[in-house]
Amino acid sequence: MRKYLLAALCAGTLATPAFAQDQGNLSGFRVEGLVGYDRPSIADENADGVLYGMGVGYDFQSGNAVFGIEAEATDSTGNERVAGVFLPGDELRVRAGRDLYFGGRAGAIVGGGTLIYAKAGYTNAQVRVDYEDGTAATINDFTDRTSLDGVRAGAGAQFAIGSNAYLKTEYRYSNYQDGVDRHQVVGGFGFRF
Repeated sequence: MRKYLLAALCAGTLATPAFAQDQGNLSGFRVEGLVGYDRPSIADENADGVLYGMGVGYDFQSGNAVFGIEAEATDSTGNERVAGVFLPGDELRVRAGRDLYFGGRAGAIVGGGTLIYAKAGYTNAQVRVDYEDGTAATINDFTDRTSLDGVRAGAGAQFAIGSNAYLKTEYRYSNYQDGVDRHQVVGGFGFRF
């Protein structure tokens, strides 16, 4: 019995460096395409849309730990129309626009090139508001586009599909000024250089 335990211990010790090599190197520059579900909201009014865009980043690996910086530029199809806001027949339309993000992430390799991570950073989103009063006179109609600063936090998983390509999925929450926030579930495909 003792020789089987000793053999298992030796096999486990010898297999550990091979397992570490199978994880690959997650250090370096990366670029990715992003698409997903976007749910911006303001004052308890929600809009559902599709998020799409690009991201770049640079990761540093130390053992099983990975630390990185990243940036994204995305847009959204999310918009909401509300009728009868101030007058019968009027219409208010709010559209989510481009979103810029810069932040960092930290994670752990859990085996075979799979990275589990958390992220946080600064985000800036554009929101466009259109109002039509519903009358022939357009004196009260207006359009306003504003940029909102905020913070983003999220978590995700990245899965290696070859030596340089990967798939990822993540959930993130962004909280902006003026009571605007958004929930997103995003998928991505990327390459590491």
